[in-house]
Amino acid sequence: MKVLVIGPGGREHAIVRALLADPYVSEVRCAPGNAGIAADVPVHAVDAQDPAAVVALARELGSTLVVIGPEAPLAAGAADALAAAGIPVFGPSKAAAQLEASKAFAKEIMAEAGVPTAMARVAVNTEEAADALDAFGAPYVVKDDGLAAGKGVVVTQDRAEALAHADSCFAAGGAVLIEEFLDGPEVSLFVVSDGKHAVPLAPAQDFKRISDGDLGPNTGGMGAYTPLPWLPAGFVDEVMERVAYPTIREMERRGTPFVGVLYCGLALTRRGIRVIEFNARFGDPETQAVLARLKTPLGGLLHAAATGALDDAEQLHWRPDSAVAVVLASANYPDAPVLGDPLAGVEEAEALEGVSVLHAGTSRNDAGELVSSGGRVLAVVGLGAELHAARGAAYRGVDRISLAGGQHRTDIALRAAEGAVGMPAGTAGAAGFTPGAAHSPEPAGPGSAADEASL
Repeated sequence: MKVLVIGPGGREHAIVRALLADPYVSEVRCAPGNAGIAADVPVHAVDAQDPAAVVALARELGSTLVVIGPEAPLAAGAADALAAAGIPVFGPSKAAAQLEASKAFAKEIMAEAGVPTAMARVAVNTEEAADALDAFGAPYVVKDDGLAAGKGVVVTQDRAEALAHADSCFAAGGAVLIEEFLDGPEVSLFVVSDGKHAVPLAPAQDFKRISDGDLGPNTGGMGAYTPLPWLPAGFVDEVMERVAYPTIREMERRGTPFVGVLYCGLALTRRGIRVIEFNARFGDPETQAVLARLKTPLGGLLHAAATGALDDAEQLHWRPDSAVAVVLASANYPDAPVLGDPLAGVEEAEALEGVSVLHAGTSRNDAGELVSSGGRVLAVVGLGAELHAARGAAYRGVDRISLAGGQHRTDIALRAAEGAVGMPAGTAGAAGFTPGAAHSPEPAGPGSAADEASL
């Protein structure tokens, strides 16, 4: 199998590394990639949002599978063009990718499918936004309806700040969703779908805020960990039954089957599971942690989904280790990241036992030096027998790397490792979780204390 991965970031580097470990994959290439990916596989310049250019490259390379990483090429119709050219593609059509490209569309699908989610209103002007904010009250949740690279959400107690975010979206020609605030910890679950069948990966939790203690502005994600030892038994089964399969069936009913990864962003509230959002691709940085633990060959799984054969795919197997991913970001991220600063110590970090470094925003300058070229620069992934050990490995790796003004959180997976994360008080019996062992990818255990992860 010759696989072409489309995308430039850390998620794509994680996919590339996992594909390289697949004995059935004979060749891996990436476009456009980054400096870290280029050290592992050949990379190619391409405008990923030009479907014709993506098809031309796949044909030139003789690719037998194309994996699309980011949301923008999906929204541009790259998967449609590849499918029309007869090239197996892992990633949803433009119509199916509307689940991410339009939050209002996703709400419509959830309503039709009976999927539990937050109450919401769509607003297209200041007056409508103000009315919705007053209807739901604080904390205020305002989401840009379109693609915003994971940073289009404001959650605040300040009504003026919420309204200002809505106005900025209107000024850009967009609409907003204003939602009720969902309490409880958040969970990311990737569900691989071939349009009819679905396979869940291991649940993960990410950290959106820039600073320790979930403080500061939203980012694309500053770290993640998996597994989640505090999840109740039956969690994954419950999500598949109440969220993933109803959504996949509704998309198929509409004539727009969903092929790819349905990213389910979930809140575990006192009233049970609620969907915060859907994404139409692997999440970043959760992918870096999740794929570090996957033993099943990734190429075969993605090819089965792309060709409608997921029902015959082998059962997934996972390493018993925990994985923690810590993101190193540029100075001034997420507002106005400083780019072009040299990186040092990456090779030393990768030489540590249980540590891998996945590149996101890196490139080579004219002198051949490794430099930052994006807001999120690297993800350092640590593997260990349990979360404490995985955290230790990840942070030992981070400590080896230097970047002027670089930022990272020091509390990724800390509360979970200390046993301080759990279901909200009063959840018992309300979430519909099936008692007993789940046939989820993880043995799940109950938590003890509520954790308010940021949206």
